[in-house]
Amino acid sequence: MDLLVDVVGILTQAFVMLIIIQFVIGLLFAFNVVNPSNQFLMQVYQSINSLLEPILRPIRNIMPNTGAIDFSPLVLIIGLQILMAVLRSV
Repeated sequence: MDLLVDVVGILTQAFVMLIIIQFVIGLLFAFNVVNPSNQFLMQVYQSINSLLEPILRPIRNIMPNTGAIDFSPLVLIIGLQILMAVLRSV
């Protein structure tokens, strides 16, 4: 059981890091700190987005529309943290 909790913990940390990287790159593009024509960052952003979109889409469908701010990554991070807390307590 400890091995399962450790593996899920590592996967949770990886997902959280990907979400943060996606968020930071999106901010850099949004505020024109980095030009979206930067091929390297655009490919990294699109790759991370293709990994996270199947997970974030159902969360977005459930949440109310908040306009320009997307809270689905925050909800996913909180959900992953709750999952880890439950697994650690079992």
